[in-house]
Amino acid sequence: MKRLIYILLITVVTVAVSCTDELNQFPNIEETAQSVYSNPDNYASALAKCYASYVTAGQGKGGADEDLSSNNGYDYMRCYFNVQEAGTDELASTWIEGDNIGNLSFLTWDDQDPWVADMYYRCYYSISLCNEFLKNSTDEAISGFTSEQQAEIMGYRAEARFLRALSYFHAMDLFHNIPFADESNIGSSALPERKTADEIFSFLETELIECSDDMLDADNAIYGRAPRAAAWMLLARMYLNAPTYNAGEHYAESMTYTRKVMDEGYALESDYAKLFNADNHKRVGKGNEIIFPLVVDSRYVMSWGATTYLICGQVDTDYGPSASNFGVSDAWSMFRIRGEVPALFDMENDDRAMFYTDGQSQYMNSGIDARNEGYFVTKWSNLADDGTTASNTSSDGVDTDFPMFRLADAYLMYAEAAVRSNSDLSVALGYVNELRIKRNAPQVTEEEIKATVDDIPYKFFLDERARELYWEGVRRTDLIRFDAFTSDKYIWQWKGGVADGKAINSKFNVYPIPSTELSANPNLFNELY
Repeated sequence: MKRLIYILLITVVTVAVSCTDELNQFPNIEETAQSVYSNPDNYASALAKCYASYVTAGQGKGGADEDLSSNNGYDYMRCYFNVQEAGTDELASTWIEGDNIGNLSFLTWDDQDPWVADMYYRCYYSISLCNEFLKNSTDEAISGFTSEQQAEIMGYRAEARFLRALSYFHAMDLFHNIPFADESNIGSSALPERKTADEIFSFLETELIECSDDMLDADNAIYGRAPRAAAWMLLARMYLNAPTYNAGEHYAESMTYTRKVMDEGYALESDYAKLFNADNHKRVGKGNEIIFPLVVDSRYVMSWGATTYLICGQVDTDYGPSASNFGVSDAWSMFRIRGEVPALFDMENDDRAMFYTDGQSQYMNSGIDARNEGYFVTKWSNLADDGTTASNTSSDGVDTDFPMFRLADAYLMYAEAAVRSNSDLSVALGYVNELRIKRNAPQVTEEEIKATVDDIPYKFFLDERARELYWEGVRRTDLIRFDAFTSDKYIWQWKGGVADGKAINSKFNVYPIPSTELSANPNLFNELY
């Protein structure tokens, strides 16, 4: 059985319409926040709510007793998957009308798009929970507890800082110039001030370096809680993408922190498919590949988003394999993968090429919502290692965790940063080929990983990250880093809403702050929308 920290012992319910409220709130609790935090035993439960905010939409089963009133009513990770994947070469949302996802799919959204707004408010809801926890876990606030209780809460505090940084990173990456408030702003009547992306970057850099000092190392990490390597992975990703945020080049720093992750004792998984099945909690922690998962469990953390969305969404029994092949009760018939990504694989010599192709055309010439075209992804599963179904997905969702950070990404980030900075190339090549050997893929040469292809420098890494990390919520960020998301350097089918694909306005590299938020906070504005 999974060892869980997600059994929530206190009830936290908030409903808000603007991040002005999100950043300056006390959760509405059955008791007062002050009385809850007067008991040291309640801190673990309050921290658990911060973690759970990424995979649940409310206190009740499947999002009942909702935390936020939102357009679609879904959790953080369902929103994040859509805004990171729907408009890229990795996803064709065949239930495009039913899921109201056409503007994301065709890169035509505006500041009133429901998914964009939900993602924005999900980020700030999670931030607000962390701010509330941090306000009540200062040295002064916990001074009346025993030394052992204080030490434990200080560790929780570091994790809350990390979780807040994770949501702020997502907000910065998606929206760039965003409102900022920390725990010191709670109770203030002042509206949050707008910070530029590079200012948020500087804040996050300091936060992540500092909080990692008090987070658990790989030897002592507890399943479901973020270890210090998770903070280092987030730093490395942020450093790799720093030019996107007008923060300059930080490739050396990205290499430093991925190296720290690799020195923690994690190990690549030899069976790629086991990273994404219902027993993937067994692949977490030292000696394993998954560094930090978001826990999804049908008994305690039941969600219609997160990995339930991925696994049920990839199944369409009218055209594809049986639902039982994935431990799924109901086929949601929502997803295909666009033809350009399977084209990147040596389909016979790469364990990561997990596609159902029988009777399927590779490309979706009839439309992005053509259910009888495009390959199915078979990467995600609700089956345990022994092939048994882990849960009843029609009533309880899935049992598969979402790997937020894993070691393979550290290998690829280190290698890309090394090549971009023209340093440590032999080591970079070694990491790339160690990973490819693990995936039963042919080795590559230094010339291949350095090459400019189709006017895209180091395109090998853009392609290799698709091969390794497709449907893991990083594709939009990667495409932007390679100047390939909106430009004509890389065109995929239905990019921009036309069959052959086209370049689009570069403003779509950044999502707009929702119009409702602009009305609520005059400090905010969108430069391009």
